[in-house]
Formats: sequence, structure tokens, C-alpha cells
Amino acid sequence: MKLGICTAPETAASLNGFRFHYVEANVQSFLVPEKPEADFEANLAKTGGLAVRAANCFLPGDLKVTGPKVDEARLVAWAESAFRRAKRTGIRSIVFGSGGARGLPEGFSPDEGRAQFLQALRLVAPAAEANGVTVVLEPLNTGECNFINTVAEGAGYIREVGHPNIRLLADFFHMLRDGEGPEILLETGDLLAHVHLAEKEKRTAPGVAGDDFRPFLYNLAKTGYSGDLSIECGWGDLAAEHAAAYEALEKQVLDAGLKVG
Repeated sequence: MKLGICTAPETAASLNGFRFHYVEANVQSFLVPEKPEADFEANLAKTGGLAVRAANCFLPGDLKVTGPKVDEARLVAWAESAFRRAKRTGIRSIVFGSGGARGLPEGFSPDEGRAQFLQALRLVAPAAEANGVTVVLEPLNTGECNFINTVAEGAGYIREVGHPNIRLLADFFHMLRDGEGPEILLETGDLLAHVHLAEKEKRTAPGVAGDDFRPFLYNLAKTGYSGDLSIECGWGDLAAEHAAAYEALEKQVLDAGLKVG
């Protein structure tokens, strides 16, 4: 298992003693899908040789995939640009959280929203496959989004789409916030392709409040999970805190019987 953090690549490249194996960038600010190629090239030049293996924040809030203002043509064009640039970067996973884009408008039919979201996943799947990237659906807690809040729910969408480049993400922070237990990982292990975590109370890095992620990590180990794991948290002072976060996370991962590196 490789351990990473969600931050701008140029920020990680500036840190002393950076031990994480990769950076998880932001699709909108790093891959800049609707901006000229030169803008992306400029971002690519700032990575400092660090591996960028994943990117999150797939869609901006105004690129709706549910509700009355869905723009399928823009979605496909966005995905094709983002995934082509992801391939050039070496990105393997594109995280589809994007609560602003997928959240259901008040009073909108949940059944229609479900059908629209399934269609969105099907629309981006060919570009993902063509560029060798995997779109990972991230369930978000109910405080952040009103649609697809649990790993169990997300698994239903992945199974229905049935495409090898559309997979599932488990974020321990969102699971803890909504009380979804680690046992669901045993039921969905065949679908999991990426993992996020942060501590429950203030979305801090591992080791700050002392949250124990090992029950989740033990179950990941039981499923044979070998994908990546990113810390997606808030930092007070990243330069001062990242080394301790790596140590705390690595210890729990190794305690759970997972291999690191």
C-alpha cells in the first residue's frame, strides 16, 4: 500500500523530509480540464519529480450531473480532457466526490437523480478506460451532501454500472461521521480501488486526536486491498505536521497487517 496526502504538488515538493509515496492533486486546479494545454503544462512542471497518483474534486459545482440543468456534452468533454491529462501525469485514480455537482436540488426526485447519476458514470467510463484511469466514487457524509452517503450505497451504483474503470472509494472520515462501520469493507472489498481518511472530530491528520483507524484497516487487509491510501484532512502547518502524520498512519497500517511501500 502506498500512502499519500491530498495537497497541491508544488506544496508537497517544497516540504523537507517528505516521506509520503505520492500526492493526490485537485482535478480542477491541477489538471485544469477546460483551460489551455499551456496552463496544464505549467502545473506539470511544478511537481518537482513527486509522484502524483490520484486527483480529487473531479467536477466543479456548476457542472451538474443531477437535477434540471445537466449538461452531458460538457461532462464528456471535461472527462476526456481531465483523463487525458491524468494519463500524462501518471494519475491512476480520479476521485468523484463533487458534492456540489451531484447533490440533489431540493424537492428533486431521488429516483430521477439516481438514473441521472448512473448515466453520468456511464458517460465518463469510456474516456477513463481509454486513458487507463479509474474513476472512484466517494460517498460523502450527510453534512456535506444529500446523495450517496454510505459505502453501501456507493457499492450499489458501482455494481449497476458494471464497468472495470468505475470503482468505489471508502473514506473513513465520512464513514465515522455517519456511523458506518468497518464491516461494510468486507462486503465491498471487490469494488474498492482507493481509500481516504482523516480523524472524525475536526478532520485532522492521523495522530492529532488519536483516532484508531485499525478496525477499518484490519478489514481492508482481510479483503486483500492493495490500492493507495490518502490523508485528506485539514492542516494547521503542513510543513511542521506531515512527518508526524506519516509516522502515525504508517504504524496503524502496519499494525493491521498491510504492507507499506
